[in-house]
Amino acid sequence: MLLHGVYPPITTPFYPDGNVYFKKLEHNVERFSKTPIAGIVILGSTGESLMLSDEERREVLKTARAAAAPEKVLVAGTGVESAVETLRLTDCAAELGYDVALVRTPHFYRQQMKPASLLAFYRFVADRSPLPVMIYNVPPLTAYDMPAEVVIELAGHPNIIGIKESSGDVEKIRKIVEATRHVKRTATVTEIFGAVTPRMLKAAAGSNNQGGELVSVSALSGATDKPSSSAVKVTTGIKTRQKEVGFQLLAGAAQKFDPSLQAGAVGGILAFATCAPTACFEVYAARKEGDDELAALKQSRIFKAAQRVAGELGIPAIKYAMDLNGYYGGAGRLPLLPLTSDLKQEVETLMADIRN
Repeated sequence: MLLHGVYPPITTPFYPDGNVYFKKLEHNVERFSKTPIAGIVILGSTGESLMLSDEERREVLKTARAAAAPEKVLVAGTGVESAVETLRLTDCAAELGYDVALVRTPHFYRQQMKPASLLAFYRFVADRSPLPVMIYNVPPLTAYDMPAEVVIELAGHPNIIGIKESSGDVEKIRKIVEATRHVKRTATVTEIFGAVTPRMLKAAAGSNNQGGELVSVSALSGATDKPSSSAVKVTTGIKTRQKEVGFQLLAGAAQKFDPSLQAGAVGGILAFATCAPTACFEVYAARKEGDDELAALKQSRIFKAAQRVAGELGIPAIKYAMDLNGYYGGAGRLPLLPLTSDLKQEVETLMADIRN
């Protein structure tokens, strides 16, 4: 499956009393679907997934899935501390029609999170997951940084298609990219090299009864370059081609997005894209076109805001910046507190030139 481009890990809206505001979630997803992003991440760290009950997580996944445009890749954050619970939430996401499972590193018992533990955890999940799996390394939040060597070893698993690397370490990104070039996989894409997923094919088949090509679902995930005799085939009117994708690394730090792309990242799952999706996409588009000067300019435009709003002030600031840009941010869940008036003014100043 193709994962290139920008993916905002969107927030979960709440009423003032702390209950999930599902109507505003629908509004946000519909608005994101009209931007040039490649897809949407639901229940990532920015989505306050740790603050939600299991029932709320499932309802959030269901609501977002129903509101999303069919051409956007849908990524579900399904990682929890145990492998068994991770699989249960992944199964739910698969039943709802999500395309990819984003599984963060277990971290609470970090003293025991040795390479062998992480290898066993991800292999157990990936062996059984009905969705392609992305590793999610986010040391600023977990205080655990997954070693590059472990990522490189896991990259060979046929159902682990990539990683969101949020350490902000550009040299680590370069190391992982270089060491996983031997992983050869292809994905089915559109004629203009957009992502194609089983959900998209099903939607296209439902709206176009003319018929079309038969496409192997196993080929979509990039899980293997060998055809599977048991692969499900889907009739669709979408014209497709094959693209080599390999093991795909997505950056997680918007303030270092362009350097990460230069180091070999194929896109980004960027918290800052939740309040500024188009501004982040412009960095990606300029770099994809090979325009060094424009990419540097677009990166410099978001650097300070991304570093301060997403990197330092976190979810309350991201949500306030969303309010400034036409999305519904609102408040976080306790113990996250709203911004002070001084911090609101700072965010307003930082976002003054970033309206999208």
